[in-house]
Amino acid sequence: MRRAVPPAPKRAFNSQLDGHWNRRLKAGQIAPDYTLDLHGHTLDSAYSRITSGLDQARAMQARLVLVIAGRERPVDPADRAGKRGAIRAKLLDWLAASHHADAIAAVRRAHIKHGGDGALYLVLRRPG
Repeated sequence: MRRAVPPAPKRAFNSQLDGHWNRRLKAGQIAPDYTLDLHGHTLDSAYSRITSGLDQARAMQARLVLVIAGRERPVDPADRAGKRGAIRAKLLDWLAASHHADAIAAVRRAHIKHGGDGALYLVLRRPG
């Protein structure tokens, strides 16, 4: 049975990080605290995995989460997970609609050694 995912407004997740964070992320100098690999998942299972994975990352007080989702490709809204790139195309909408949206300070493309165009860094806010 297909789980209904609420539509979400586009959220930029591009808040300003201090220059030190941005330089270190661009250079691949920060090791992710937690990694979520969504390869091999359907849209439904990827949605569940990203939600539960972020629950776990936040419980661990992770600051940098690496999400490996593959390269983004154009996707038809009616796609039933049959096209490559469908998860990546929907990922930002899922994050914006999730209960984790306020905990995400920024989303950045991962450094090539962490997956490059096929992965994203989620910078989580400090709890508190």
